[in-house]
Amino acid sequence: MKDRLFFDANLICYAFDANEPAKRAICQDLIKQVLNNEIIGVVSNQVLGEIFNAATKKLKVTPHNAKIIVQAIIESDKWQKINYTHDTISRATERFEQSNVPFWDLVIIETLKENNVTKIITENERDFRGIQGIKVINPFK
Repeated sequence: MKDRLFFDANLICYAFDANEPAKRAICQDLIKQVLNNEIIGVVSNQVLGEIFNAATKKLKVTPHNAKIIVQAIIESDKWQKINYTHDTISRATERFEQSNVPFWDLVIIETLKENNVTKIITENERDFRGIQGIKVINPFK
């Protein structure tokens, strides 16, 4: 059975970051694995928005080109797209009171749980580490 990996926005953004050539190569290879059906890549609507925002703000990609990147993922049958609901937000707000994890990362955690995704691939180990039922994979280590 192929791994089903939730891609955090940073992994997809690094695939387009000329300032980080080593990370860029690793992330491009991971995306190729998704496109070649070697792994199942999963993203949420939240992550799609984060990719657009980071591409235009941090990477200085034009809005037109950032839209092309996001739209390619949306239209691809190689990527599984998942979403969150008002119940997800409710659970994230409850968890927020008991943790020091940023709110939007809590939304991702709750979205993963709702969609039975057990692995996240991210550079951000700190905020996702120790969450029951979620395995964190940092491809840069």
